[in-house]
Amino acid sequence: MKTRLILVGGFLGAGKTTLLWEAAQRLAARGLRVGLITNDQAPELVDTAFLSRGEVKVAEVNGSCFCCNFQGLLNAMSSVGAAAEADVLIAEPVGSCTDLSATIIQPLKEHFRSEFVISPLSVMIDPWQLADILEGGTAGMHPSAAYIFRKQIEEADIAVLNKTDLLTAAELGTLKDKLAKAYPNPAIFSTSAKTGGGLDAWLKEVTGRSDAGLRIADVDYDVYAEGEAVLGWLNATILLHGAPKDWRPYASRLLEGLSQRFDGMGAAVGHVKLILESGDGFLIGNLTGKGNTFSIREEGTTGDEALLTVNARVEMPPGELEKIVREQLDSAGKGRIVAKPLAWRCLSPGRPNPTHRYEQIVAA
Repeated sequence: MKTRLILVGGFLGAGKTTLLWEAAQRLAARGLRVGLITNDQAPELVDTAFLSRGEVKVAEVNGSCFCCNFQGLLNAMSSVGAAAEADVLIAEPVGSCTDLSATIIQPLKEHFRSEFVISPLSVMIDPWQLADILEGGTAGMHPSAAYIFRKQIEEADIAVLNKTDLLTAAELGTLKDKLAKAYPNPAIFSTSAKTGGGLDAWLKEVTGRSDAGLRIADVDYDVYAEGEAVLGWLNATILLHGAPKDWRPYASRLLEGLSQRFDGMGAAVGHVKLILESGDGFLIGNLTGKGNTFSIREEGTTGDEALLTVNARVEMPPGELEKIVREQLDSAGKGRIVAKPLAWRCLSPGRPNPTHRYEQIVAA
């Protein structure tokens, strides 16, 4: 029996990881065996740490995007597929990645159709970013980063408006109409990964279709490369030791401090994610734009020691990003919490160099 592969793209901060978690739980509740694949330019990934806390098997492809490490994706599909005896694999590419139809879906269709059923390419979309971009803006991003955002929607088989819990019914209806007018090709779904609204309808669509990669976008790789290169990219794992029994105030001070620094500089935030694990509990923190996007979800962090993993994608040079994060780690500790880095990587992504790039659609 073939394994179904569901590829879920979308720009940084769209809510892909939360959707992967919820989708995996719903599929498992139906008796399906599910494996998840995460992707990043560097190891120490919050998404992997979070998703691995469940029963679902998780594999990570790091060091480059799926398209530039196609063999790494195949290896992850093989390893997690075997470990989970998976009926379904859900893969989440790097949020600043586009051209997935040409570089991933077409070669999979040509060479691996006997092993996998490829679902339509889903692209998750933040509604507030979309609203500004449809009006000709850049959603506060560098123009080349906004170009990546637009190209992701252009190549989508399914466009998924996420975070609908933040919209009124009228706002959602208007935005869907505008999206359909600007991008008439993809099927449009709306979901809230936070509340679960719309997820079953989307899952029914992606698990019932096999017409993937119906179009290939015309991508200018010079603009694409610039859109990725404007981002500083930080992944770090830090051992925290100090007085707290409840780590939520520390995590709040850290994210709020980072938000204030970035907003004060006018630096666009792709996302800042953290997972703090202490005792048997953990908390997840997210910042996906300005300060009003800050959120924390906790499940009982206790103890005087914690392991903190931080991922930050912000439009600034890597060295400047590293300096700010180190300063805010100290500031959040208020002199009572010692932060000892165990792993630390800060970089700017290199030019995309895909393993494959198809010019034509491969027939289903």
